Amino acid sequence: MTQSRSLQRRPLGDTALALPALGFGAAPIGNLYRPLPDEQALATIAQALDEGIDYFDTAPHYGFGLSEQRLGSVLMGRPVILSSKVGRTLVPLDPQAHDPVRFGFAGAADFTPVFDYRYEAVQRQLEETAGRLGRLPDIVYAHDLGPVTHGTRDEFFWQQFRTGGYRALLERKAVGDIQAIGLGVNEIGVCERALAELDLDVLLLAGRYTLLEQEALGRLLPECEARGVSVVIGGAFNSGVLATGVQPPGPHYYNYAPAPASVVHRVAALEAVCAEFAVPLPAAALQFPTAHPAVVSVIAGCASTAEVREARTRMDQPIPAEFWTTLKSRGLLPAQAPCPVGVF
Repeated sequence: MTQSRSLQRRPLGDTALALPALGFGAAPIGNLYRPLPDEQALATIAQALDEGIDYFDTAPHYGFGLSEQRLGSVLMGRPVILSSKVGRTLVPLDPQAHDPVRFGFAGAADFTPVFDYRYEAVQRQLEETAGRLGRLPDIVYAHDLGPVTHGTRDEFFWQQFRTGGYRALLERKAVGDIQAIGLGVNEIGVCERALAELDLDVLLLAGRYTLLEQEALGRLLPECEARGVSVVIGGAFNSGVLATGVQPPGPHYYNYAPAPASVVHRVAALEAVCAEFAVPLPAAALQFPTAHPAVVSVIAGCASTAEVREARTRMDQPIPAEFWTTLKSRGLLPAQAPCPVGVF
């Protein structure tokens, strides 16, 4: 029997881990943009297990501990692969700063995230994550390094991690507390810097290798292949525009902001090809990154049981080879971009 695309597994670097093509992104169950009742969040996690999904990615930043707590309450003792992140310390919230939505999370826990990549801070962050999850994660990413996030303090935080937090992760991996380390970022440049300066197993790259943009094809992905560094893709929908398309009334979101006209135009062209071949745009968006040999998994953020089922269906949906060749012939994908063929 042919295994579904969504559950096909690929090894992560030279570690003992193998990830499914479809993973579960846990930012939405941390109340991303809107409050989520506990029962809905827990049912969403349980649905992922029912669908055979056994890789779950989270971070202390997602709901300021809430996402990790919810995952831990369902997954504790389960034989699943967990990834989380370091780089932010959660400090008690000033009561005067209790806004309904903070850093994109609504009704989240009473903490505020503070960037800190020092050795001692990362060790403490890992222990706090373990307390919420019920164990240490298998994969740990350094979260949100890079100049887009940190601006003029980019070099300060990079050196803080390189000389401190990175050492903490190496030590934890050496004694078997964690199995793989990497970066979880949405910037290509910091990934290229990391490959040159650090010894990593995996990069979680959000939004930068998608059906809409493929700059990573130039240097980053070939370098990952050459070094044996695996890539997990986040943000396959580019913050929503590849999930909804641009035919419905807006606003249409790209990179967590209203999509510029150039993006809307390009997505409309993608939708036109999708209509010709009766291919749902979200299916093409989820499946496209999986064809690259450096990519081991694509994580889909889900906030309901229906979204989990839809992600699994979209990842497994048959897409004809002619669909991909048409995208290339119309200049919507580079000629050298690997594309899915049949099912795994």
